[in-house]
Amino acid sequence: MATSTTSALAVPLRAPAPLRDVALTALAPACFGTVYAATALLLPPDRPLLAGAMRALPAGLLILALTRTLPRGKWWPKAIALALLNVGAFFPLLFLAAYRLPGGFAAALGALQPLVVAALAALLLKTRTPGRILLAFAVAAMGVGLMTITAVTAPDPVGVAAMLAATSIMGLGIVLGKKWGSPVPPLTMTGWQLTIGGLVLWPLTLVAEGLPATISAQNAAGFVYIGLVGTALAYTLWFRGVQRLAPTAVSQLSTVNPLVATAVGFVLLGQALTPWQIAGFTIALLALVAGQSMNRSTK
Repeated sequence: MATSTTSALAVPLRAPAPLRDVALTALAPACFGTVYAATALLLPPDRPLLAGAMRALPAGLLILALTRTLPRGKWWPKAIALALLNVGAFFPLLFLAAYRLPGGFAAALGALQPLVVAALAALLLKTRTPGRILLAFAVAAMGVGLMTITAVTAPDPVGVAAMLAATSIMGLGIVLGKKWGSPVPPLTMTGWQLTIGGLVLWPLTLVAEGLPATISAQNAAGFVYIGLVGTALAYTLWFRGVQRLAPTAVSQLSTVNPLVATAVGFVLLGQALTPWQIAGFTIALLALVAGQSMNRSTK
């Protein structure tokens, strides 16, 4: 879909996105934010490939069974490319970070995604983001950064690198998804990507990690949760938002992820919040609301 070079990555003269679309899309990163705690509490330790494969393939097959639609023609390579970015590469990197970093810290690194999306959209979509919206992104990132730099322990460098790579890869997936559009409803597109990505991850899992000797009831509950809530539901809402909202609006909603991850870590994992972290949380939340308001009002 062609876009203006002077708009916030939105079609000129299009009405602002309905608040309902923004709210439903925001539920996706909220669900993503709970995955970190689920990984720490429920999943087998140190198995990012297995976690990614179990998150992707069962949910993808379930969605395909409901939609009963496969890619056709030129959409096979596009669906494969998006699946490799959004699932095949992103999932293992995300779980690697989740195993090595506190959930709030890992998710906070994802707050850089709007800036990545803005840069890639300028390159691939030939659009630019107004300065006031970029300022909102930067303030949100500063707020999230404030939440992280006051952490008691130093972050694991491998986990940081994994999360930064995951953030960049997902940013590219957002922009390509907007550039290419979709011939099918969001649920069908979600099923394609999860299934293809899962089929790629399973052989890698068996070769690189193997399977655990036992799967406990707790592990099974964790796999069900990340598959149904953290994946099938969350990604359906996410890709729906990619189709209906401007890329920067979608990407800025990723700020909900660290906010929820921090709150869940505080409630379920006993991770205390310092006054500075509370201040950063508040700054990020206010910047998120302001940025969404500006995205909705941009014509």
